[in-house]
Amino acid sequence: MRWNLTAASNKISQEYNDGIVTIYSVADTAQAGLKPISNPTPKIKLQYAEQRLGINRYYSAMQNQIEVERVIRVQRAGDINNQDIAVTEDGEQYGITMVQTVDNVYPRSADITLKKIEQVKL
Repeated sequence: MRWNLTAASNKISQEYNDGIVTIYSVADTAQAGLKPISNPTPKIKLQYAEQRLGINRYYSAMQNQIEVERVIRVQRAGDINNQDIAVTEDGEQYGITMVQTVDNVYPRSADITLKKIEQVKL
């Protein structure tokens, strides 16, 4: 007997059980010539799965003076880019440094590399 395998059956099923992240686009709403005013606008809310922050990715980021905090995997949806920010359900804010598509997983996914956004209290 011969099995008929579809392309989707050769892919690994991906679960997103680790939390919820909201992606915000950030626009400068100040008038021209004035101090910038950041205005975050919610773009999309997604469930995510934590990914291992590999040693190669960590040290490659350090060479470019970027301190990578974590990597999350989300289902590909909308237009997420490195100008956006990500806020997890516990209120932690991250800048997006890179978005990479992931092959051979179902549903279609993307890994988002995050750096911590810290505000200095004066």
